[in-house]
Amino acid sequence: MLVKLQLNFCVAGTALVPIRLILMSRRYDSRTTIFSPEGRLYQVEYAMEAIGNAGSAIGILSKDGVVLVGEKKVTSKLLRTSTSTEKMYKIDDHVACAVAGIMSDANILINTARVQAQRYTFAYQEPMPVEQLVQSLCDTKQGYTQFGGLRPFGVSFLFAGWDKNYGFQLYMSDPSGNYAGWKAAAIGANNQAAQSMLKQDYKDDITREEAVQLALKVLSKTMDSTSLTSEKLELAEVFVSSGKVKYQICSPESLNQLLVKFGVTQPPAETS
Repeated sequence: MLVKLQLNFCVAGTALVPIRLILMSRRYDSRTTIFSPEGRLYQVEYAMEAIGNAGSAIGILSKDGVVLVGEKKVTSKLLRTSTSTEKMYKIDDHVACAVAGIMSDANILINTARVQAQRYTFAYQEPMPVEQLVQSLCDTKQGYTQFGGLRPFGVSFLFAGWDKNYGFQLYMSDPSGNYAGWKAAAIGANNQAAQSMLKQDYKDDITREEAVQLALKVLSKTMDSTSLTSEKLELAEVFVSSGKVKYQICSPESLNQLLVKFGVTQPPAETS
């Protein structure tokens, strides 16, 4: 009889409270569709926490382009490094993105964005406006927070692009489906520290080269790794050249030269 009492009740102050009621009060995170009494959706917040453990990415808007820098997490020495990019993806000729979070989730959303961009181009014979593309993708992400039986996409994006309406643009979106335009933004691990550094050092008239320098400087101080190399980083730029929008990924050799040029790492010692 005593055992049964301990299983079904617990002491709360001076009264015995059924455990069932206490467990019910903690089940607001069991579904994405349940609001807590404070008005929070815990499953969405948990998805954001998953992104906080992923490799960080930084985006900076300059007057002549947009710079994206991402950290590649090396999970094992036995893992062969990929020849393709892991953090940077081209969506259309005028839009690219950096990713932080669960890559399998990101692949689904990137493919969705690519299809939406091509459908718009096919229908209207012009590139899809950057914000319209971001909003369309965020509508998809928001739908996964609204219906039972689904879970939010555990991924955040930094979108970099150019269109004839607003020029160069940088957007950040999270698993909730919210998005906003930024001058400089950081996602992933240590994003709060990176964001505060960007807030201090960012200038409105910054050039693309200065933006690369700032992004590498911030990443070098916020990454968990002690030294930066081209194996741990990816750098991509969106800019206009000869009247056309170009998306360019920095090669490992050029990235090593930039790291040395900006004093982020020391040049390799010459062998005799």
